[in-house]
Amino acid sequence: MLPSENRLRRREDFAVATRRGRRVGRRHLVVHLSGVTDPHGAGESALPARAGFVVSKAVGNAVVRNRVQRRLRHLMRDRLSRLPAGSLVVVRALPGAGDAAHAELARDLDAALERLLGGVRS
Repeated sequence: MLPSENRLRRREDFAVATRRGRRVGRRHLVVHLSGVTDPHGAGESALPARAGFVVSKAVGNAVVRNRVQRRLRHLMRDRLSRLPAGSLVVVRALPGAGDAAHAELARDLDAALERLLGGVRS
C-alpha cells in the first residue's frame, strides 16, 4: 500500500500530470510524469512524490481492475524513492494489463520510469 502522503487523490492533480507532464507508453501501461510544480501553491520541496492510477473497464471486470491496481500500487511503492520530490506520476493501465504477470508489469513500469527520468534505455 502507498503511504497516504504519496497518493494522488484530487482530479486537478491527475489533470496536471496527464496534460502537462511527459508520457511514455509500454505494452501494458502508460506512465505520465509531471515536474515539481505544485498546482495548490505549497512549497515544492515540502511535497513528496505522489502517484495515482487509472484502470478503466477496458482492462477487465472489477476483480481484474482491482488486482491490477493493487499490483501497480505495490510496484510504485518500491520506486517512489527514485522520483524527484514534488513530482506527480499517473500510471494508466492498458487493456492487456489484466492478463499480464506481475513481472511484466514491473518490467514495463521500470522501463517507463527509466525513460522519463532521463535514462537512455528504451
